[in-house]
Amino acid sequence: MLAGTKGAAAQGAGREIRLLMLGDSITAGYGLARSEGPPARIQALLRDRGRNVRVIDAGVSGDTTAGGRARLEWALADNPDAAIVALGGNDALRGLTPAQMRANLTAILDGLAARGIPTLLAGMIAPPNLGADYGRDFAAVFSDLAEARPDMVFYPFLLEGVAGDPALNQADRIHPNPRGAQVLAERMLPAIETLLDRAARSAPG
Repeated sequence: MLAGTKGAAAQGAGREIRLLMLGDSITAGYGLARSEGPPARIQALLRDRGRNVRVIDAGVSGDTTAGGRARLEWALADNPDAAIVALGGNDALRGLTPAQMRANLTAILDGLAARGIPTLLAGMIAPPNLGADYGRDFAAVFSDLAEARPDMVFYPFLLEGVAGDPALNQADRIHPNPRGAQVLAERMLPAIETLLDRAARSAPG
C-alpha cells in the first residue's frame, strides 16, 4: 500500500481533518459560486480519495500578506489541523515591497509553527510590468522561506497551469473561472496530500 493511500485510509476512518486555506480573492473564489471555488473543489477531490477533510475557506478578496497576518488569530478559531497559505498576489498588484511581504509571511508561518500546525506555502509570481528586479526579489521571498523551513510543504505557484489561459480564467484574466478552479485544485492535490499525511503523522495519539 502506498504511503498516500495509508494516510487517506487513516483520515477516512478517523475524525474530520480541518484544513485552513488562508488567502485572497483566488481562495475566496471571486466571481464564482461557493461550490465552485478552490476550497470547495479541493475538499471534493480529497473526499473522492477517501479523506475525511473539511477545507475552511479563509479567503478575503483584496487581502495582502499584511491583511492575512492581521487576521491570523481569527482564522485559527476553527482549530485547523493543517493550513495552506496562499497570499502575495495583491502585494504585487499594489507594488508593495518584497521585504514587507517577507516579514508578513514569516510572521504568519511562525504563528502556525508555534501552534504545531503543518503548513503548505503556495507561491505567486509578480506581473512582468513591475520589472525583472522586482519579479526576482518577489519570487525569492517564497523560495527562501521554503528553503529555510524544510518541514513545510512548498507549492511554487498557486496558479500553475491556470494563469494566462483564457479558457481557464474570467474576463479579468486574473481570477480562475469554474474550470480554472478545478484545474488549480487538481494541480495542487499531490502537495496537499503530502501536507495531510504530515499532519496525520504529527497528530497526537
